[in-house]
Amino acid sequence: MCLICDRIEMIKNGTNPYFVKELETGYVVIGDHQHFYGYSLFLYKNHDKTELFQLDKAERSKFMEEMSIVAEATSNAFHPEKMNYELLGMGDAHLHWHLYPRRAGDIENCGNNGVGPVWCYSFEKMYDDANRPSPEELEQMKDKLRTELEKLL
Repeated sequence: MCLICDRIEMIKNGTNPYFVKELETGYVVIGDHQHFYGYSLFLYKNHDKTELFQLDKAERSKFMEEMSIVAEATSNAFHPEKMNYELLGMGDAHLHWHLYPRRAGDIENCGNNGVGPVWCYSFEKMYDDANRPSPEELEQMKDKLRTELEKLL
């Protein structure tokens, strides 16, 4: 089973502390590490497809629409300067969106003098345990995002 499938099983079992809300095509979660404050993910419900083009047109449209709603809610909840979106999958071949709220200086002087994708930034710094929200911070973040999602749905 893949890491995303494991996290979805935790949601179904009520044991995923990062779970925010279930939508038609996926699950909204707060990221484990919050170097990029408000970092969230939208996890596709099924593992049977690993590429957007494998989804039938209606499912793909709904998944993209819901991801856009999650991105807007994330922006409304955490007030970034810009949202970055990534659908990767070489590490976890399960459709899932990374939604990164971005702010000036958030990758220090990495990339092109501090401008570039999140992956220009040091993984050691990005995934440092100091970037994990406390249980109280996590609940506040989930409440903010859930409130904004409910306004848009």
